[in-house]
Amino acid sequence: MASYLRSAFAGAAATASGNGIARFAYVPLFPAMVSAGWVNGGQAGTLGAAALLGYLIGILAGPALARRRGVPWLLDAGMALIALSLLACAWNGGFLWLLLWRTLAGVAGGWLMAVAGPATQASVAAPDRGKAGGIVIAGVGIGIATGAVAVPALLGAGLPATWLGLAALVLLLWVFAHPRWPAMELRGAAAEAPPRARLLILTYGLHGAGMVPPMVYLADLAARGRGLGVGIGAAIWLVFGLFGIAGGVLSGRVVDRMGARRTLVLWLGVQVAALALALPPHAALILPTAALSGFAAVGVSAVTLAVTREMAGARATGLWVQATAGFAVMQTVIGFALAALFAATGESHAAVFGAGLGFSAAGWGAAALVARQA
Repeated sequence: MASYLRSAFAGAAATASGNGIARFAYVPLFPAMVSAGWVNGGQAGTLGAAALLGYLIGILAGPALARRRGVPWLLDAGMALIALSLLACAWNGGFLWLLLWRTLAGVAGGWLMAVAGPATQASVAAPDRGKAGGIVIAGVGIGIATGAVAVPALLGAGLPATWLGLAALVLLLWVFAHPRWPAMELRGAAAEAPPRARLLILTYGLHGAGMVPPMVYLADLAARGRGLGVGIGAAIWLVFGLFGIAGGVLSGRVVDRMGARRTLVLWLGVQVAALALALPPHAALILPTAALSGFAAVGVSAVTLAVTREMAGARATGLWVQATAGFAVMQTVIGFALAALFAATGESHAAVFGAGLGFSAAGWGAAALVARQA
């Protein structure tokens, strides 16, 4: 096994747990919780927003905790808190109980996302950093695909069993990752303020805004918008996750050959194509829309992580945190705005995906400017 894979697979376990399972496995759980009477539709949406808010808090607080207690400690703490939050959600303690634990799941996911990628890249040789970073971010796609398979399989046993099953998956990933955490300390240059990179932060934020429609409405577009049914909608979400894995892994290899900034322009072009394919009212286009969306969702994140290393060197952690915080803010704000647009237009998928296409095209243009910077 190549030397960089040990840390890379551990980082992938962290992102699979923190984002793929803790955040995105909630997508297929949303309607099940409403149908079971645990929450109503508005409360279920609030639980999703609470996880996003917690994620932003975790992103911002993670580096300070890592400086104080060490990167491996923070990674262990994040995995433990995610597992605990999933276990706690197995009991229907009411809306406020679920709100607390979904928020804490978001905080833990933010911790993991803030440090897993930079720590892995800092702990491997320079020629392997692109590949290692790509594998770490591909963990998000692994978690999405795992949740897309596990949640429907577990729901037959009830909601408590589903939450417990997800917690067990995270515990298994933690057991695997713990002895393989990357050795990194946020001291010296790694703890210094990063260089200014407002254009990169804007680019990543626009990417996040453009990905809101696929991440929230893709399954519904297939099921109701194109009349394919709930089963196909769930399968489409699995395709999203599988191509997310491909996007993360391939990104690292392309970055090592082409450079991160040139790859960023190319990958945002893939995102523009994905959103454009969602607009024509043809059911056959759902599959390529899901595939390209998943590829871009994970691939652009992997490439942005590599860009922060190119631009900031040892200070990349701080820049990655800034970019990821900008991403989280944009997704939260645009998520609420598109929900209002969806309702105001009589649940028009064309309206929300058209807005996503606009944000994606703006992100592609910003990426082109980033690629021209020295």
